[in-house]
Amino acid sequence: MTKLITDDQHMQLLANGRQSLEQENFDPAPVVKLFTPDAGATWLLTEIDPDDHDHAFGLCDLGLGFPELGWVSLAEIAAVRGGLGLPVERDLHFAPQTRLSSYAREARLAGRIVV
Repeated sequence: MTKLITDDQHMQLLANGRQSLEQENFDPAPVVKLFTPDAGATWLLTEIDPDDHDHAFGLCDLGLGFPELGWVSLAEIAAVRGGLGLPVERDLHFAPQTRLSSYAREARLAGRIVV
């Protein structure tokens, strides 16, 4: 089973979390894309709370047509199963093309995360 977040990604998410506390209007590119292979959920995560490593921030799309920016529990994401019972996966080929705010803007217009 693939880890949801690699060690390098975890370090970058934490670094972004620290920087977001220091820099107003911090708008990094997503570090990792997680998704359900048998459902419509997708998460583009940009940072982890340096004081609580279970809380990550990013663009969250549960497949209901209302993607939003917010905080999520990594443990809860890891526990999610789609309709066929498959676990959440990390998109091994995801390479961010823009900042999180651009993904959020496009997602609001489309009703889903577009990558």
